[in-house]
Amino acid sequence: MGIYGALSSAVTGLRAQAHALENISGNIANSQTTGYKRIETDFLDLIPDAPISRQVPGAVLAQSRGTNDVQGDIKTVSNETFIALNSNGFFVVEPKIGQSDGNAVFAGTNFYTRRGDFEIDKDGLLVNGAGYYLKGLPIDTLTGNISGSVPEVIKLSNNFLPAQATTRVNYQANLPQLPKNTGYNATIYNSELMEANDYVTGSTTASKTGGALTAGADADTVLTAGESLTVTVNGTAVKFDFYDSDLGPYTGTNVGIDIENTTPTTVADALAAMEAGLRSAGGPAASTATVGIVGGNLQITLGSDYHASFSVAGDAGTLAALGMTAGASSAPTRPNVDTIPADLDAEFKANSVAGGAITVYAENGAPANVQLRWAKVDSKAAGGADTWNLYYMSNSAATGASPMWTRVDQDYTFRGDGSLLPPGVPTATITGLTVNGVNLGDVELKHDTNGVSQFADVNGTVNVSTLNQNGYGAGEFVSVAINDSGRVVATYSNGERIDMAQVVTAEFNAINKLKRLDGGVFASTSESGEAILDLSGSGVIGGALEASNTDISDEFTKLIVTQQAYAAGTRIVSAADDMLQEALNMIR
Repeated sequence: MGIYGALSSAVTGLRAQAHALENISGNIANSQTTGYKRIETDFLDLIPDAPISRQVPGAVLAQSRGTNDVQGDIKTVSNETFIALNSNGFFVVEPKIGQSDGNAVFAGTNFYTRRGDFEIDKDGLLVNGAGYYLKGLPIDTLTGNISGSVPEVIKLSNNFLPAQATTRVNYQANLPQLPKNTGYNATIYNSELMEANDYVTGSTTASKTGGALTAGADADTVLTAGESLTVTVNGTAVKFDFYDSDLGPYTGTNVGIDIENTTPTTVADALAAMEAGLRSAGGPAASTATVGIVGGNLQITLGSDYHASFSVAGDAGTLAALGMTAGASSAPTRPNVDTIPADLDAEFKANSVAGGAITVYAENGAPANVQLRWAKVDSKAAGGADTWNLYYMSNSAATGASPMWTRVDQDYTFRGDGSLLPPGVPTATITGLTVNGVNLGDVELKHDTNGVSQFADVNGTVNVSTLNQNGYGAGEFVSVAINDSGRVVATYSNGERIDMAQVVTAEFNAINKLKRLDGGVFASTSESGEAILDLSGSGVIGGALEASNTDISDEFTKLIVTQQAYAAGTRIVSAADDMLQEALNMIR
């Protein structure tokens, strides 16, 4: 190879170090450029063909190597349209090629960048600091679903947002097993319940009717000493033993009814004694029970308790004498209270618990405040099943007998474990919802599975876990932001946030084989492969920017090494020149 070969190799070394210096210079110059990817320098030795014993190092060639797979630091910023990527992907962008009739014109070519400093321009487009426009997929504002598959330049609209009528209210809550409303008194049986008979007519208590009896007749002409009658209320049995005091005092443990005839005891006296015994020994449900003659016939009722039932059993002779059959009483009836008049508003509130309130919207955007209250109308402890009704205030200005509250046409009945009786109530419908004259039509009350439960609550109040709706009033465009899911979200003066577009990202199999262009963008090449689009927005970070991945200290270190290598190369040139000079001096 000789002196000339050494000189040639030194020159290639100088050229390679100069190329490395150029890359270092560019990296340092772009150390503050958003999303910039530094360029590394690789050196490739060029070995001339020679026998093994005559091989020499040869020349060198400098090549550029991308660092697109090395992420820069991500820093938070206050601008809500700035975005960064925590992945190996790129934003899909496109440059504007001109204007036509005042509108931007694009060629439809995709470029790729990590520079996410996007801002809204005068046309409502998102453009970054290098002049490239962000692309994505439009979103159906009604369904929130992506409505396309080919990325297009995202265009925002500052049009007025039209109102959307409420068609669904999502409502989930736990109802207390024992509601402690203002009317509740621990010493008063059933005081936690709303009694239908206080609001409408038609309620009846459990009753059982016997045969015709004469109140003034001697008791011993109807009843027989030594026989008995048992009335069982809510599992509590009260046994009446009939005896004759002329034959000795009553020594039993049940309720003794004296039918002696020395001092005549009438049928009315015997029935009065039975009523007193039933009230005292029959438990809370029998505290207002009646035993008497109604319309000439024997009748046993539970008085004012509209929830429990009872049964009757006894000796055949006694049952026959009273004209009564063994078995269960009639079931109590409690009609639904469909509306609450204004003059009973205070009593209703005392018998119910608040269930939350929500503003809903009519088709024209008119708001209506829906106030909800829950009333427990039956309970397992009272002999029935734990049952609730839901009411909403339909007319807050009602007076007198005009309806103020309206019942949702759905019973909520619970099992002992706190869940609704199968199949549950995943959804209910408020038919013709009208609040203070605002007509909203039929509205779905969506609870989902197990959305309404009844578990014990020490406070005795309703715990609302979900209460929202899908309507809103008209609103004016206020601002736009890009969230961490890559959704472009517009905010309006009515508080609504509407998804307008989905940012699309692209990944490549050979990420470092992309071609660099001005403005921090890249173009795909045959070596990089085609872009693999991601429509999910994964890796997008809103309100953030990716800094340059250039490390100044590292670049300065490489600068020193490059400078010394270049200086060493010049020494080789000088040494080769001296050697050639010496060779020339040989002929003098």
